[in-house]
This record gives sequence, structure tokens and C-alpha cells, in this order.
Amino acid sequence: MDVVDDFLRDHSADDRLEFLRARFDAGLAWVHFPEGLGGRGWSRDQQQEVDEAFKGTPQLDFGVQAIGLGMAAPTILAFGTEEQKRRFLRPLWTGEEIWCQLFSEPGAGSDLATLATRAVRDGDEWIVDGQKVWTSGAHHARWAILVARTDPDVPKHRGLTYFVCDMHAPGVEVRPLRQITGEAEFNEVFLTGVRLGDDLRLGQVGDGWRVAQTTLMNERVAIGGNPVRRGGGMMGPVLDAWREHPEHRSHDLQQRLLKIWVEAEVTRLSGVRLREQLAVGQPGPEGSGMKLSFAKLNQELSGIEVELNRDLGYDDWSFRRSESVDFFGRGPGYRYLRAKGNSIEGGTSEILRNIVSERVLGLPSEPRVDKDVPWKDLPR
Repeated sequence: MDVVDDFLRDHSADDRLEFLRARFDAGLAWVHFPEGLGGRGWSRDQQQEVDEAFKGTPQLDFGVQAIGLGMAAPTILAFGTEEQKRRFLRPLWTGEEIWCQLFSEPGAGSDLATLATRAVRDGDEWIVDGQKVWTSGAHHARWAILVARTDPDVPKHRGLTYFVCDMHAPGVEVRPLRQITGEAEFNEVFLTGVRLGDDLRLGQVGDGWRVAQTTLMNERVAIGGNPVRRGGGMMGPVLDAWREHPEHRSHDLQQRLLKIWVEAEVTRLSGVRLREQLAVGQPGPEGSGMKLSFAKLNQELSGIEVELNRDLGYDDWSFRRSESVDFFGRGPGYRYLRAKGNSIEGGTSEILRNIVSERVLGLPSEPRVDKDVPWKDLPR
């Protein structure tokens, strides 16, 4: 692309951070974002072409930036004030400020709208108290997207408000949660008397559920809808193992691999269609289907890879903080163990099946007896 060629001619890639800042300022970060906010107002489908042209230059670290890039940024763009957009988007994209997500709670995971973390207004500030859980990257994060209950006297979906939370504020405590791999890439977060200015609120008071839907729809697309080449993603290591271990092949394993190849191709092509839809609008419930398929494929493929290698190949169970999530820079044992979380994180597969059935296929909704009951009257 001429515009990228001109940029590369004028900017040195020696200083990674300065290069990324300049790329953002040139509108070559998210090209579909408005000018001045890292974009040029182009069509979303031009992003892949731009990213391809920047290969070999300093790149983003999606292992630690995924929540900021895939969830916080589109929500800030949709609901943030101009001041919030200009304050947060640039350091978010360059990786100078890492983001995490304070949504799930010990008693509000799949049914997020029952969350109990309270935010009480005190003049121009909000005082937040509560507990969040399964917070990926909280130990790295400078900021968080937070949903809290601001009105317990109305039904659960209507009494929520959405905030940007300062993770360095007094009263924020981050504790590690150990995973099956021995690592702690996610956390539980305790909020005790945390004061947030009203200028950190996204959207209107009480409109937090609608704002959160933008985050959740983008989250599922970010997890399950990324571009994958034919035979790429988790399929790549499995095909390598198939070629390297002919002695472990069997008719049954071949049939399983052929079946999952077809499913992977259907998912990949569905992702192409989904990204074409995104080029003309915001993500919808179809992203839930992509994330559902992504989790199933990852778990099945990582299982076949271990069968072909006949060795888990994982022997470091020591407790440690995870610096990043890297499926392809690690061994098959790590992929097998880490993929178990894919059907939980970003919405459980059970809940995503409900979303697909009700909002994509138009099937009848499950009975919901608590829909119009004030939150404070719900049994807990």
C-alpha cells in the first residue's frame, strides 16, 4: 500500500514504542477508527491489508493486550466521551497501558447481570466495593473495564453502570489464581472503598448492561473470529505431528482428523463471512457461534496432537506468574492443558449455545422468572 510505503520510508523501526506511536498518529492502527483516534475512517476489511504491509516491523503483544484491543477499545469508541477516547486509545494500542476486565464475580459468572459489586455515588465520585474473579492480566493492568450495580431497587439488567477502573487506585487488591498449567495468568480482584471519578463512567448511569453487550460481542469476535489461513491456527501443529509420527497414525485417528479438518474449514470460512459483516456494522450474536466453535476445535485438536506425540511434554508445574498467553510458542502439553479454559473464558459454551439458539436461530427463550424482580429481592 502506498500510504504504508510512505510511512515506512519516513519512520525508523529502531525504537519500538516511538514507531507504534507514530503508526497510531498516522491513522494506521485501527484503520476503520476515526481520524485522530488511530484510524482513517476506512472500511474495516482494509485492516488485514494494512497489517500485512507492516509485517517485519514492531508488532503489538496480543498476549497481554488482547482485552484492551478487543474489548475495551471498541467500547470506548462506542460510548466514551471525546476526552476519554483521546486519553485512553493511543496508550492502549501501543501497549503503554494494559487493560483487564472486571465483569465476572464468584456469584455472577454465566448470569453476569446478577453481579453484586456496588458503586455508590458521592458527589463527583463513585465508591466501589465488591469482588471480581477470573480477571486475566490484572497483575499487568493499568486500567480495567468494570460493571457495577448502582441501583439495587430495579431488575438486575437495569441497575448497572459501566466504568473505567484505575487499577492503581487505593483499595484495589489483586490476588493470583493458579491454573492447571501451574501458571497464574488470571486473578481475583477485591475492591474496597475504591473511589472513581464520574469522568471514568462510560455511558449513562443505569445503562451498563447495554454498554457491556458491546464489550461481550466484541470479546467473542476477538477470541473466535481472528483471521486464520487454511490449515493454520491449532490445526498447524497437529498436521506437523501427523507428518512427524507416521508410526502413531491409525484409521480411527485419520477419520477424526478428516472430520475436524472439515469443521475447521467451516469455522474459518464462517469467520471470513463474519468479518465481512463487521465491515459494515457492529458485531452481533453471530460472534458467539464463532467463539463456541473455536473452543471446541482447540480442545479436540490439542487432544489429537498429544495422541500423536504420545507425550504430554509438559513438566513445569511450578507456580508462577504468566507474562503472556502464547499457544504457538509453547509445547503440545501446554496447548492441551490451556485449551481446557477456552470453553469457559469469554462466555461458557453452555451460555453461548443459548445465545445462538435464541438470538441467531430465533428459538424460544428459556423461562426467566427473575426478569422483572428487583435485584435486592433475588435469592442469593
